[in-house]
Amino acid sequence: MSIDALPPLRDVIARYGLNAQKALGQNFLFDLNLTSRIARSAGPLDDTTVLEVGPGPGGLTRALLATGAKHVIAIERDHRCLPALEEIAAHYPGRLTIMEGDALTFDLASLDHEGPIKIIANLPYYIGTALLMKWIDSAEWPPIFNDLVLMFQREVAERIVATPDTPHDYGRLGVFCGWRTDAKILFDVSPQAFTPPPKVVSSIVRVTPRVNPTVCNPKMLAHVTQAAFGQRRKMLRQSLKSLGVDSITLCEDVGLDPTARAETVTIDQFVALAQALTSK
Repeated sequence: MSIDALPPLRDVIARYGLNAQKALGQNFLFDLNLTSRIARSAGPLDDTTVLEVGPGPGGLTRALLATGAKHVIAIERDHRCLPALEEIAAHYPGRLTIMEGDALTFDLASLDHEGPIKIIANLPYYIGTALLMKWIDSAEWPPIFNDLVLMFQREVAERIVATPDTPHDYGRLGVFCGWRTDAKILFDVSPQAFTPPPKVVSSIVRVTPRVNPTVCNPKMLAHVTQAAFGQRRKMLRQSLKSLGVDSITLCEDVGLDPTARAETVTIDQFVALAQALTSK
């Protein structure tokens, strides 16, 4: 499939010697049909600034621009990829800004943009969860972005959308995502779609912020979920003792059975526990 007049990605990678670096979690997507599907999953992009993390040689970048993104800001840590991205910028004048840096330390508030922001990225597996938690564990809400379309390994994607109905996957990540966002797995991506192929299936997840989630202190919610899921086999009356309060009274204050275990506690109940802890 050809989506623009730029050279095939395989040729670009060969020309610049962009062998994937395991230390950077790089697995390149050559299939522009697939990257275009990912870009379309975020809905219309005509009036949108897209933040892309880890563009590599630019497969998804090209799809985002060809799909009509008003402006793409690409954060790339690997300086070897910058010349390939500059070729794309020249092909789409004024629509691609390339920033060399680490997304984990990048401040979203510093973005120079007009209109809504969406974050769309094939995230390196080793930083995917940390980045997602950084973006949704924010003191300011609603956030600067109005949508996230991100790639994770399948087991992480299942934890993002997990609830007590899926106790094996349910944990802190599911509580935070379920509290502040609506998250949905859109489709899977086979290992064979990548070069080199990873050892796991990947999934594209769409995470949409809720404008008015239940008011709760994120730090308190983090403390409660860490205590509960840190000893998930134990009853709450035992696991919540590490919070430094009477755990039985804390549970009873929000109508929770102190003999319950973390995997059975709903997201709303965890939020209520955090609210109760804040008031003590």
